[in-house]
Amino acid sequence: MQKVIIADDEERICRLIEALIDWESLHMEVAAVAHNGLEAAELVKRIQPDILITDIRMPGCSGLELIEKVKKEQPELEIIIISGYAHFDYAKSAIKFGVGEYLLKPINKAELTMTLARLRGKIEGRIREQEDKQQLERKTKKDVVRLRELLLERLLEQKEENLTFERLREEYYLDMQPGFFQAIWLKIDSPEELGEEGKHIVIERSGRLLLSSLGGKCFDMLCMDRDWGGTIGILNYAKNKQDEIRRILKDCLNQLESGKNLYGDIAFSMAVGGVVTEPSLIGKSLKEASVIIEERLVKGTGRLLEHMPEGHSSLHEKSLLEKYLRTITHAIEIMSEEEAQKALEGIKAEISGVRDVRGYELLELVNSCGALFLSQVESKDRREKLQHFSDRCRQCASQEGLFGVLEGLQKTYIRELVQQREGDMVRPIRQAKQYIQNHFSEPITQEEVSGAVGLSSTYFSALFKKEEGEGFAKYLTGVRMEQAKIMLRESTASVSEVCRRVGYNDLKHFTHNFEKATGLKPSAYRKLYG
Repeated sequence: MQKVIIADDEERICRLIEALIDWESLHMEVAAVAHNGLEAAELVKRIQPDILITDIRMPGCSGLELIEKVKKEQPELEIIIISGYAHFDYAKSAIKFGVGEYLLKPINKAELTMTLARLRGKIEGRIREQEDKQQLERKTKKDVVRLRELLLERLLEQKEENLTFERLREEYYLDMQPGFFQAIWLKIDSPEELGEEGKHIVIERSGRLLLSSLGGKCFDMLCMDRDWGGTIGILNYAKNKQDEIRRILKDCLNQLESGKNLYGDIAFSMAVGGVVTEPSLIGKSLKEASVIIEERLVKGTGRLLEHMPEGHSSLHEKSLLEKYLRTITHAIEIMSEEEAQKALEGIKAEISGVRDVRGYELLELVNSCGALFLSQVESKDRREKLQHFSDRCRQCASQEGLFGVLEGLQKTYIRELVQQREGDMVRPIRQAKQYIQNHFSEPITQEEVSGAVGLSSTYFSALFKKEEGEGFAKYLTGVRMEQAKIMLRESTASVSEVCRRVGYNDLKHFTHNFEKATGLKPSAYRKLYG
């Protein structure tokens, strides 16, 4: 039996949930009831339930605080949030912790039962996966899921051109039939703050909607989630189903769009490749869908994109990359964010004068600009940074978003260059000050200290004054006078001995500097403060 804990500060709500559900038929039991978040957290820790049903607002510890706490201790705990209002901000926050079930009061019996049944299946599936893990790892060709994902990867990379019905059945376990083949690409553009857990939930739900809506209408279908946002797939259906399939795809997109506020700042788009009748042409349809989906960058999101853009615009004739490289190289040399912004604005201005720019052209251009920028910046992990930049670009839903990512890249690394350069300037001054502290009692000179930190005397002098606001000699005198004051206050050494210990050979010179610094002769200072 799967264990359930109910948490709500209203006792009647807890009783209602207990009474609504036929727990035995779901193979579940209510293991405990809590009326505040702190009590619920303790019960979860002690009982280790499979499912937690919690209100979003409770005294002592809110539902979100409770979720964050218990998820850290029990990551696989399934959670259902209930609320009296459509608190989308709460739902969005909960998604970051991996919670995807959100129900509104008054609680609907059928909806709650269906949700519990789905979670039961998810839990049982997870248990089965854990039990079968070793066995699944030993499988090779009979691992259907892996083989199908491999097929899609090969099609995307244009490495699978000789597909036949026989190969689809025998090598990839797909029951494809003569009729139409068509690629689909559901793209989900989400902000970084949604988090990996939240993104996974949105992708999983969207893919599930496609599968449930199209499953009974196709001979067979192949779908795969993409970690960086969305689902790609191949549909195989009867020729007389084309209009119906298009209508279903449009309905799925409309459903996703109507509920997207639940997830925050997120955008859905869908592209379909051309219809083909031979398995060997499936890769062509998939390639078309991958190009068409980028049209959302110029046409907007929330659309079913169906037409392959013809030819190229005149964008490639503008030599934009050469212009960008010249201006951005200069900006990097002088470490100027303003000059880097001018380089970006120049690109945008050129694009604004081009008619019918294609979405894929924009994506390629910004990706190339990012690669050129990073090629001019010294970096140990340039490849990883470029990959992260490309992934960010693929999450953009508009031209403005693309250029925003490029602008962010430029600002981040130019600021790093500035900080690094400033660090390179400050480091020798810090070393010089430490050298002075260690050797102030010796007859040290500016030439000696500059040599110790590896700088020429002239450059060291200018740099020291810029960083400290005073020259080397004045700083050294200040250090010596502070040390002299300490000795006069705390030791019985004679004034002559103090003079020698702080690096002076001339008592008259020492007395003059001390009086200038403190307004008192050394002996008077000792009488007053010693």
